[in-house]
Amino acid sequence: MPLIPNLIKKKRDGEALSDEEIAAFVQAVTHGTIQDSQIGAMLMAIWQRGMAVAETDALTREMMSSGEVMSWPKEWAGLVVDKHSTGGVGDKVSLVLAPALAACGCKVPMISGRSLAHTGGTLDKLESIPGFNIQQSTHQILEILGSVGCCIVGQTELLVPADRVLYAVRDATSTVDSLPLITASIISKKGAESLSALILDVKFGRGALYKNLHDARELAQSLVRAGNGLGIRTGAVLSFMDTTIGRCVGNSLEVIESLEALKGNGPEDLMELVSTLGAALLLMTGLVPELSEGRRRVSEAVTSGAALTRFRAMMEAQGVAAETAQTLCSPHADYHRVLRKSIYQTELKTPGDGLVLDVDGLALAQVLHKLGSGRSRAGQPINHSVGAELLVSLGQRVRRGIPWLRLHYEDPAPSPDQMDRLHNALVLGPDYNSQSQQAHTLVKELLLPN
Repeated sequence: MPLIPNLIKKKRDGEALSDEEIAAFVQAVTHGTIQDSQIGAMLMAIWQRGMAVAETDALTREMMSSGEVMSWPKEWAGLVVDKHSTGGVGDKVSLVLAPALAACGCKVPMISGRSLAHTGGTLDKLESIPGFNIQQSTHQILEILGSVGCCIVGQTELLVPADRVLYAVRDATSTVDSLPLITASIISKKGAESLSALILDVKFGRGALYKNLHDARELAQSLVRAGNGLGIRTGAVLSFMDTTIGRCVGNSLEVIESLEALKGNGPEDLMELVSTLGAALLLMTGLVPELSEGRRRVSEAVTSGAALTRFRAMMEAQGVAAETAQTLCSPHADYHRVLRKSIYQTELKTPGDGLVLDVDGLALAQVLHKLGSGRSRAGQPINHSVGAELLVSLGQRVRRGIPWLRLHYEDPAPSPDQMDRLHNALVLGPDYNSQSQQAHTLVKELLLPN
């Protein structure tokens, strides 16, 4: 067994680690036979020196194998799929996509996360529904997939335990933004799901982890290569993330918008992402011969009501009372009979006449985070009712004094500085701006395996 200090020194000096050395490091992390300071030193060495493709692949494999690897019935072969997003503002895609894919014949064991910095977490959104239980055992996941076709759950204790340790230290040592560490973290968890196909929504822009297309493409290519290296048919979408996805930001509000989307009333940008990501998965599983047919199938699953039926069944299978699920899924639902509504709402008015050229999604998300919609540390409680509704669209001509944003808040109330930041998030202009038109089309590139 190689000595950990020797491995740290080797990577610090820019040398490549062997498969055996990477296995020794991951095993020490998993079994707790390594000091936190040594983990931090190794992560910083990787952050500074990087990793070759072979090293990243070995790290991904070893992390995947550090805990339980799920297995599925033989009759599901080729049909088990999942999606991962690098995080955005108002990103509620999973809530619509998972049941739509189940309605198309896929099995979707969607293992999701919580809010991170300004980006919302899928699990936090679902927990705004009374009774929704995101903690399910492997056996329960198998049962739900058998009866419903999809579930959205948190990472189980037995799945990739090495990643939980490494991520906590990465966060504490400012090594989160390392390409090989990001790749290994994401793909090891997806590999442990024993997926047939995986689609990655890698975002770029003001509200994303990566601010430009070049850096996002580099991450997407790394993830796609690593996923396919594990035998998972893996593709990626590069999508624009400057403003918000849809019109709502905040946990309860995003659940409402997702339910409206499942009832056929979804905003165009949200449905573009759902149909594109879903079509890519249907193509990679062989359920459709081309992307256009995949988009049609996903859209039909939504417009027919089949996806809504699956979402209702998923809610009930994950602990939501049947009456609650029925209320939320009814055609003219009074959502706030079930979902928490904020005590206070206030509307922001447009400062003048003009065209809506931009809405700064990052500014909205960061203010909402401070008002309680997100958390600054693990385990911190959040307020599901805090959020914002965008009342105008990019490219829309507006008059002075009309409401453009409805803010939902409780305690704390927004400060004058936060209100100023929200007001400044809206950009109006006198002439039509081509960028505002482009922002309606979020998908920039699609990377699929050969």
